[in-house]
Amino acid sequence: MRIWGKLLGFLFGFMLTKNIFGALLGLWLGHRFDKGVGLNFESFSVNEQDEMTRQAAFFYTSFSVMGHIAKAKGRVTEHEIAFATAYMNKLGLKGELRQQAQEAFREGKVAGFPLKERLQKFKQSCRARNDLMLMFLEIQIQVAFADGSLDPAEREVLHKIAGHLGFSAQDLDRLLEMIIAGESFQRHQQQQSRGGQHSRQTSAKSLLKDAYKVLGVSESASKQEVKKAYKKLMSQHHPDKLVAKGLPAEMMELAKQKTQDIQAAYDLINRHL
Repeated sequence: MRIWGKLLGFLFGFMLTKNIFGALLGLWLGHRFDKGVGLNFESFSVNEQDEMTRQAAFFYTSFSVMGHIAKAKGRVTEHEIAFATAYMNKLGLKGELRQQAQEAFREGKVAGFPLKERLQKFKQSCRARNDLMLMFLEIQIQVAFADGSLDPAEREVLHKIAGHLGFSAQDLDRLLEMIIAGESFQRHQQQQSRGGQHSRQTSAKSLLKDAYKVLGVSESASKQEVKKAYKKLMSQHHPDKLVAKGLPAEMMELAKQKTQDIQAAYDLINRHL
């Protein structure tokens, strides 16, 4: 079992940053080296190491900020813990990666969690890759909306997160509407597939309404406007592109699900135009 990469990564990360955030980023990088090539560090190019650093920052920051959002209402309930566990299961996180995600989540729950500092470091690691930060923000919105509603305290934290990443309040509100519509779109698809004639007709109307919101366009949008919005969203959420820019491979499934929803919404609207 290869452990030297993890051990050295943890130690160097802690020595360079003097905090657990840097140490765990080092641990992540060490894990990736152990998994891939053992101690053959020289086989990685500068670009590959830079990509892995961004992936480590994305992974750790995602789960620590999740913990911070979960704590926003004052205390973390069993529902938030169950959601975080389900999220890790959805990503297939096991062993060391799961332990790292859990440690990050716990750090985010601690009083005085340095949200601004963490997000500034994350933004620097993204190097102006706006679509990568957009994906990060979408994940945090999904976490906040996990129980089907958005508490004022959670909304306030989301606005802080968006602001630190360079998104405006209007950007966040628009994104919130699209994410919530995406959840509703999936639910109405399920209802339509198993409901009776009346239920299917009702779901069809709701489904089409949600589809426009998923693409971020009005129901009066022209075919050209719909197509333009579709192409932009597909480009922003392309799984391979996001992984190349810094999305951890373990989180690729989230981008795939998003593109599937975008595609389904676009196809539905096209059938009614």
